[in-house]
Amino acid sequence: MSTPTDNAVVLLSGGLDSATALAMASERGFNCYVLSFDYGQRSQTELTAAKKIAADLKVKEHRIVRLNLEDFGGSALTDSSIDVPDHEEEGIPVTYVPARNTVFMSLALAWAEVLHAQYIVIGVNAVDYSGYPDCRPEYIAAFEHMANLATKTGVEGERLSIETPLIDLTKAEIIREGTRLGVNYGLTVSCYQADDEGRACGVCDSCRLRAKGFEDAGVADPTPYMPGV
Repeated sequence: MSTPTDNAVVLLSGGLDSATALAMASERGFNCYVLSFDYGQRSQTELTAAKKIAADLKVKEHRIVRLNLEDFGGSALTDSSIDVPDHEEEGIPVTYVPARNTVFMSLALAWAEVLHAQYIVIGVNAVDYSGYPDCRPEYIAAFEHMANLATKTGVEGERLSIETPLIDLTKAEIIREGTRLGVNYGLTVSCYQADDEGRACGVCDSCRLRAKGFEDAGVADPTPYMPGV
């Protein structure tokens, strides 16, 4: 059996939350191997943001994996025929991408096993979030249990932990923590439908949560917005 390491696979979308989770993982002393996904999402500029954030935080390695979730659709983020809502929705919103975090974490798990990494870090949040079922603590606990049953390293005793440092924080608390750690939020893209320059629409659910977070945190919002917003 190999010796477990301080290697961590960190999921990075290019948004505010995942950038903060990466900075927190770095502060803990993890060797951060960063994984992003080009999954057919509306805003490709978030991947440009992910590259800049990974470089700024000097990670060990950054990989972008291409997935074709737009082949399935079923979400306003992967199907252009479904409009991104400009108001808060009841229940699970149309911006939920079917099984997205399960797909992402499964691939992170594969890389973690190769790296003998003890940790997968994901910036899910159960406080100021959009009601996605794959952001809940019980989901994370279930995935961690499965990961340790389903892998060679898990069976051989290299227990894997799914780290969710933002799970119980408000958006304002996340921003304050990231600010303390020196996260450059001007590099991040959170908007579901940012333009080619990375400018935010200001009306989608993600934009509203982000703007309120900066306001509540008492931190100047560095988000570039589209003209007229």
